[in-house]
Amino acid sequence: MSRIFAIAVLATVLAASSLQAAPITFSATATTAAGITPIRDDFRAAIGGGTAAGANGSFGGVRREINWDGVPDMFSAPNNMPPDFFNVNSPRGAVFSTPGTGFQVSANAGIAATEFGNINATYPATFATFSAQRLFTALGSTVTDVNFFLAGTTTRAATSAFGAIFTDVDLPNTSSLEFFDFFTNASLGTFFVPALAGSETFEFLGVKFETPTIGRVRITSGNTALGPNDGGATDVAVMDDFIYAEPQAVPEPGSLILLGSGVAVLAASLRRRVRR
Repeated sequence: MSRIFAIAVLATVLAASSLQAAPITFSATATTAAGITPIRDDFRAAIGGGTAAGANGSFGGVRREINWDGVPDMFSAPNNMPPDFFNVNSPRGAVFSTPGTGFQVSANAGIAATEFGNINATYPATFATFSAQRLFTALGSTVTDVNFFLAGTTTRAATSAFGAIFTDVDLPNTSSLEFFDFFTNASLGTFFVPALAGSETFEFLGVKFETPTIGRVRITSGNTALGPNDGGATDVAVMDDFIYAEPQAVPEPGSLILLGSGVAVLAASLRRRVRR
């Protein structure tokens, strides 16, 4: 009977794995970096891992972070950053794509490209860094897609949580994180970044799912791409730190179906033996 009980438990676990509890959302706005730090720290704690970063932004093999500040000058404004920098040069399992023209990380202080002053001279007074000195943006688009891989490989992976720090999100229901299922690429939901009117503000949004099911995150930052002539009712926003659960390998659906079928056959066989 103990074998039957064990199989029943396994079958229950397999069935439960196809269900997701409601994701947990962490969000905050503030006029200072310190103002959003407690919620950022709550999100970190929910994912797990230590407080000191290891190689390539790893926190105990549980959590990864990107703060852009280690990107070298050759890949910083006014130069573009390779979209696979954080899976090749600094392997963290994140590769970016955009319908725009590329990606840029702002230059360090003292350079004209600080906080994207190379794109618009007003931006250094519009944006602020959470972790000095660099910020991140897509070019020619408000959309950044983050695809996950086992760090340093071409093997697709899934994560259970992703969060980002934004600066200068002025309008509600504009900037957002949309999550997509690893297997089906179906949307798992869109979550809006909280807004705070004014310049050099900070906004944080993080979402944690129960299991590693996220294969891609689409970030929408503002309602218009950075440029020399934005104004009026536009809302330009850029990003600072990314925080996400370590991307994990996920079994193919066929393997899970085969395992589930095997468990069902074995359970039926044992039931027949018990009846005899």
